[in-house]
Amino acid sequence: MSAKRPYFSIHLRGVLATGLLCLAVPSAYAGEVAVDPGDNGADILEDTTDDADSRSSEVAAATAELIDPVAAHEHLVPLADAVEAAVGLPEPLVFLGNEIMPATSQRLSWSATELFEGVPVSTPVLVVNGALPGPSLCLTAAVHGDELNGIEMVRRVMHDLDPSKLAGSVIGVPIVNVQGFRRGSRYLPDRRDLNRYFPGNPNGSAAARIAYSFFTNVVAHCDALVDLHTGSFERANLPQIRADLRNPDVVTLTQGFGSMVILHSTPAAGTLRHAATRAGIPAVTLEAGGPSQLELSEVKLGVKGIETLINTLGMIKKRRMWGDPEPVYYRSSWVRADNGGILLSYVSLGSTVRKGDVLGSITDPMNNARTELRTPYSGRIIGMARNQVVMPGFAAFHVGIQTEDAPAEVADDAVMGEAPDDDSDDYVDGMSE
Repeated sequence: MSAKRPYFSIHLRGVLATGLLCLAVPSAYAGEVAVDPGDNGADILEDTTDDADSRSSEVAAATAELIDPVAAHEHLVPLADAVEAAVGLPEPLVFLGNEIMPATSQRLSWSATELFEGVPVSTPVLVVNGALPGPSLCLTAAVHGDELNGIEMVRRVMHDLDPSKLAGSVIGVPIVNVQGFRRGSRYLPDRRDLNRYFPGNPNGSAAARIAYSFFTNVVAHCDALVDLHTGSFERANLPQIRADLRNPDVVTLTQGFGSMVILHSTPAAGTLRHAATRAGIPAVTLEAGGPSQLELSEVKLGVKGIETLINTLGMIKKRRMWGDPEPVYYRSSWVRADNGGILLSYVSLGSTVRKGDVLGSITDPMNNARTELRTPYSGRIIGMARNQVVMPGFAAFHVGIQTEDAPAEVADDAVMGEAPDDDSDDYVDGMSE
């Protein structure tokens, strides 16, 4: 976002982070928080869905060394009104040491770090700067290197944009964790999860330095952020938006995706979504599908949702209606395995279930003994494990529990983007983000 954008005044009040990003555009472009499981093998999730190791000792130490994300953007108008409030002529977008003129697209390159032999690692970054003034929307994918669906979503969205018809700018980073992507791994080469180190630290670990560079050089230029993910560890997610619904600008983002499930989710400290929201940049996570595969149905839904969002924000003047709104889930539950063995599912993503329904079975491959997994709640399957061999305690089915109203702490809480209480008993499992 240009420093001269008239509808937002930018306050870089604190130093934030140094990390990874590069651009690639075509020639046309010049945890969940859960109570510990009881005997029924289910975890009740009140409001968040995040990754397992976000509460591990490693991540606790990592977040302790991160720079506190001071607000990078002071929004003078709500995000929903950003396009209408924009006045004057469009201006060049100054980004990653380049000047992208209005009504043009450009492919840039962001160097995150160096390999062991000292060779720089570059990541492609795609930028489309519109012919009209407006907000800057950022799309990030493959923060976990084995999550492929988001890469294809960013590619399709960015290459379909016409800068001559766009208000504002769209910045797309198809592969944030390029080192993990090259190895087909969720993690960085040092086995750290990059999405536990934002906004980073310029003097910290390799992960913290990458996160700092990415946050400072890329994310700080955004007025809104959509971070694309899939399930992890052989689990898949129904396409869904995870968002902190206490933040009005975040709610604006969730309402723009059309017919997509919304899960209220307080982001864990160290995640990109948490750091961006704390810095004044409304952010959501779009979860779709599972890791290590390109799933075209999930990709198409994600692209449709993002394009609907761009239209809803008024950045492109099109009228698109996408089905009836999906429910908002303020609670969810993971149903866990009580035995080890071969997990076979009897339901699919999106299935509606009632309390007591059989979700799948676990069979001991040695003695052929079989046990059933039943849901203790009525709801909808919004995440599930692929058929595989599991251990006791394995989170197998994620059930979204529909409630009549938002919990009071969501509806009435005026504090936006605060980190979860470190002294709480919240349990965070490793399914996504």
